[in-house]
Parts: sequence; structure tokens; C-alpha cells
Amino acid sequence: MTTNLTQPNSTANFQAIKGESLLHKARKRFMRHRLAMFGLVALMLMLATAVFAPFIERYPPNDLNLEAMGQAPSAAHWLGTDTTGRDVWSRVVHASQVSMSVGLVAVSISTFIGVLIGSISGYASGKVDLLLMRVTDMVMAFPSMVIIITVASVLGPSIYNTMLVIGVLTWPGVARLVRGQMLSFREQQFVLAARSIGATPWQIMYRHLFPNVVGTVTVAATFGMANAILQEAALSFLGLGVQAPTPSWGNMLRDAQTLSILEGMPWLWLVPGLMIALAVLSINFIGDGLRDALDPRSVL
Repeated sequence: MTTNLTQPNSTANFQAIKGESLLHKARKRFMRHRLAMFGLVALMLMLATAVFAPFIERYPPNDLNLEAMGQAPSAAHWLGTDTTGRDVWSRVVHASQVSMSVGLVAVSISTFIGVLIGSISGYASGKVDLLLMRVTDMVMAFPSMVIIITVASVLGPSIYNTMLVIGVLTWPGVARLVRGQMLSFREQQFVLAARSIGATPWQIMYRHLFPNVVGTVTVAATFGMANAILQEAALSFLGLGVQAPTPSWGNMLRDAQTLSILEGMPWLWLVPGLMIALAVLSINFIGDGLRDALDPRSVL
């Protein structure tokens, strides 16, 4: 009698230990990925820079100083000044707020839409799946950057429109990824068991199917954030994204595109260009590490 009473607890404890072991293995595998750890440290530093920008700026980012126009990096201005005397260091750290915000908000919007459409399409199948996938194919059929530029020019350039446009028009990849995962899981035994006890489709998707695609969605979201940062920089460079005087890495590159600046003041374009490259590479490295760490074939 005592053995029967303690057996469920022993099983539960074994499952908990097993779950902790799998998580521990995934974390160790991620930490062994050197590029992923480099990307994580670099991204944390950029996020910290964005959060504490008002405290680490040397000068207000939009203050003009005609006496310090075009100065090279020095003790007074760590990264030099631009053609109107604004401190480049202050503008770069404040621009990180814009790029990180656009990346996070845009990828949140696109991931939400993609997960919702992909989940419904994959679980419902039939005519619902056919309709949703044809809409997805239509969105994917057009060059995304061309559509984003067109919509941004119609709505008008602003940071909020940039977040919205990038988020709303970059969900098809996530939707197709989630749909494929849902199709592979919807006929599994645990889903059939949930149906047999009367669970609704929404309950099955939320409680049983979605937890199995969280890892895949997380990896896709990291790559989506890197893509969103690149697209924001491109829109701002073209004058359709963040508008002056608000600094962003993209419009800082736009202001430095004349030949005289490219040759005589390289700090004006080199620093924001390196920040864009570092942000995108760091996020991609993190995505690679997460993909390897969350792969069941690698963790088990």
C-alpha cells in the first residue's frame, strides 16, 4: 500500500528531474557556442547602452555647436562631431534606442500575426488552411522591401509607422514555419488524447501544440529582429523611416553620404555602420546558438 501511494510522486519527481536535465543540457550547449555567447554579450551591452543612454551621453544629442563642427575623435568628443557640431557618441547611443525598439516591437507584431495564422492554418487544415496559405503566398510573392517602402511612403515617415509597417509585412515566414510544426503535431497521440476528453481546438493549440513550437518560434524571432533592424536602417537611410532630429543609425548614414564626408570624416559613417553590422551579427549568432541548443536531436 505504501509503495502504491509513493509511486506517483516518484514518477513526478523523475519527470521533473528529466525536464531539468534537458533544460540544463540546452543551456550548457548554448553556453558552449562561442559565437552565440559573443552575440549575447554584445547584444546585452547594446541594450544597456539604449536603456542608459541619457546617463552615458556626453552632450545632448541634438544640440548644435558651430564651434566644434567636423571635429575628429578627441577627449572632448570621443567619436568626433558631425557637420553641425553635434556629438557623434551621444547620437550613436541614442540611436541604439531607436534601432532596438524598432527591432523588438516589429518582431513582436510579426511573430504574433505569424503564430496566430500559422496555428489556425496548421490545426484547422482543409479550406481554412487553403485560404490562409494563399493569402500568405500573396504576401510572399511581392518583394517585401518594395512593399515596405511603398506603404511607408503612403503612411508617412515616422518611427511608429516604421515599426508597424515592418511588423505587419514580415509575418509570412513565421506563419509557414508554425503551420509546418502544427501539421506534424496535430495527429500525435497526445493531441488525440486531448480531443477524446473534450478539449476545444483553442485549448489544444494553446496548451498542447504551442509549447512544442516555442523553441522554433524563438529562433525565428531572433532572426526576424536582425532583419527588422536592417530594414529600419534602410528606410531611415532613404528618408522614409526615423526623421531628423531624432538620431538613428540609418539616418546618420544618410547624413554622411556626401563624398567630402566619406573621404574626410570617416567617423560619421564608420561608427553607425559598425553598430548596424554588430547588432545584426550578434542577433544572428544568438539565433544560431538557440537553434543548436533547442534542437531535440542535440539535447536528448
